[in-house]
Amino acid sequence: MTITLRHMRYATAVARTGHFGRAAEACAVSQPALSQQIMALEALCGAPLFDRLKTGVRLTPFGREFIDLAQASLRSAEALDAFALGRAGRPNRPLRFGLIPTVAPYLLPTVYPALSEQLPDLRFVVSESRTDALLAGLDDGSLDVALIGTELPQTGPRLVAASLFEDSFVLATSQHEAPDGPVSLANLAPERILLLDEGHCFRDQTIAACRIQGGSSPSTFAATSLSTIVEFVANGQGVTLLPQIALRKEATDPRIAIHALSTPGAGRLLSLVWREGTPFGTSFARMADVIRSTQPAAA
Repeated sequence: MTITLRHMRYATAVARTGHFGRAAEACAVSQPALSQQIMALEALCGAPLFDRLKTGVRLTPFGREFIDLAQASLRSAEALDAFALGRAGRPNRPLRFGLIPTVAPYLLPTVYPALSEQLPDLRFVVSESRTDALLAGLDDGSLDVALIGTELPQTGPRLVAASLFEDSFVLATSQHEAPDGPVSLANLAPERILLLDEGHCFRDQTIAACRIQGGSSPSTFAATSLSTIVEFVANGQGVTLLPQIALRKEATDPRIAIHALSTPGAGRLLSLVWREGTPFGTSFARMADVIRSTQPAAA
């Protein structure tokens, strides 16, 4: 038995996410299947790649060296794969499409059917991860294309970004504390602003928009999803910013009140990004056109 590309993809996913469950989700396999492959890989290597911790995993010194070499091998394999498949300009395998958690549940219900209908020659494997994991996936070749809500980083692989649309923010409060008219972000009490937990780009955007000093809210609460935050807001335990695209799902509770922000407001630009030089750039540009067409503002 030898080390395979699958072994290397699974190991880099665990290294990237720091968690077997999240790595399995990113690789679209069950956690037991991924764990079994990692154990087999470690047996082949004769040394552990990861230290198993209560909250996740971390690379061993041997594991760090292995992942560096594995990433280089995966990039070479991906380049060879892209070269072979790209002669016709279209992939003959599913495109690995990643989205951030503050976009996926709100856009996928309309975007995925549109992609399937309007681009029947393309197939997709969809996953959800935070921005840093998506960019790492583009870097190591485990993702082909990603939908993000931040500017491209200055370091890392050279990426192409196709702007999709502006996603403005609004304020969500309980009905019992609904202010009159547009709300000024400067007038919000920082201690009442509920945030997503560390690592979400939307958390960073909220902190910047509300000018929360010290980079974090005095509130000890940090949620893993906007749905959890909205439930706390509905119960009068704070306020939060929501992206416009989330309102169809998150603003249906009658206990919630939604308020426009006074000028200059806040928002983000959603973009579809992929590696520069990919042979599938034309396909990704077509994807971007379809996604724009699903938004009312693009009509």
